[in-house]
Amino acid sequence: MKPIPIEYWKAIVENDASYDDTFFYGVKTTGIFCRPSCKSRVPNIKNVRIFKNAKLAQSENFRPCKRCKPNGLSLPDEEWIQQIIEWVNQHYQDQLTLENLAEISHGSPYHLQRTFKRIKGMSPLEYIQQVRISHAIHYLVNSDKSVTEIGMAVGLMNSAYFVTLFKKKTNCTPTEYRKKHGSKGGNYS
Repeated sequence: MKPIPIEYWKAIVENDASYDDTFFYGVKTTGIFCRPSCKSRVPNIKNVRIFKNAKLAQSENFRPCKRCKPNGLSLPDEEWIQQIIEWVNQHYQDQLTLENLAEISHGSPYHLQRTFKRIKGMSPLEYIQQVRISHAIHYLVNSDKSVTEIGMAVGLMNSAYFVTLFKKKTNCTPTEYRKKHGSKGGNYS
């Protein structure tokens, strides 16, 4: 792959709108492409690909940014939310906030919150909690990990918060859940 011209990289870093008709850039880790003037977080240069036009970016399976709408294109809301769901499902153990989900998906927190709730019937935070509790249940039933270890494994570093959230969502503590449903032990990791 060819290195990125220094002037293009500078345009991306500085959000230089004068380059908007010159090139587009795609970020391999997100699969999204943008105008140079996009106000999203500056990507790692190793993950950037340059395209002469939006059609080339799309032909390489990059999706248009929700924030800068390159070439007037916009990803349908349902696809956008599905991509966020897939990302959450793979990164549930990370520190996730509405702000960093919006940043990763190139949208505003307000638009993400409203659109997610309209399409999924719950907020992004409620979805993240649902995914985490589902994984915690799997660990409780299929491993001998401690409650603290399970909380950390699902992205909830504060044990007390993990136990409180688990009880709120399942009507029992993690320990009670394990007793009712029996840990099989095993080598789940």
